[in-house]
Amino acid sequence: MTKNRLEAFSDGVLAIVITIMVLELKRPARPEFGALIPLLPALLSYVLSFIYVGIYWNNHHHLCHATTHVNGAVLWANLHLLFWLSLFPFATAWIGENHAMPAPTLAYGVVLLMAGIAYYLLQGAIIADQGPSSPLRSALGRDWKGKVSPVIYLVAIPLALVNPWIAIGLYTLVAFLWIVPDRRIERFLREHPVEG
Repeated sequence: MTKNRLEAFSDGVLAIVITIMVLELKRPARPEFGALIPLLPALLSYVLSFIYVGIYWNNHHHLCHATTHVNGAVLWANLHLLFWLSLFPFATAWIGENHAMPAPTLAYGVVLLMAGIAYYLLQGAIIADQGPSSPLRSALGRDWKGKVSPVIYLVAIPLALVNPWIAIGLYTLVAFLWIVPDRRIERFLREHPVEG
């Protein structure tokens, strides 16, 4: 099967996720900058989540370019990823409206962790379908960011119960690790163009 429908559907879902997140933002009651101060937690949680969705969209784009075709397992793995990404608006609103309280901060971390695991499973499904010599397998190399990110989430999630700000700092650290698009795949594809 071609990958076109997977890409188009994924792009549509991510566009809807961003739209829902921005619609959750409340307008200030007064027409002055001071009225934004109580809304800062919601705005900052939106910014972090927007960055995360952008990271997933960007890396998903690269992933699709390193993929020649898809099968049923890849489609289901992609849906699994989209499920967790679709929870970003809920987790973002909850943490933003509750000023980084322990339970919403923990839940936000669980959503981030599960999205990361789902992305890893999607990579695995693509590699399993295309074989160990697939362009994606070659491009990923050791994947240190993919291995260290879940560890940081696993440290941050229980810390959310002790100090939510430390957990949020760790979630932000992971976002900064991934803010630059996946150069491994870009480099590999420049050197070894993939047909399909």
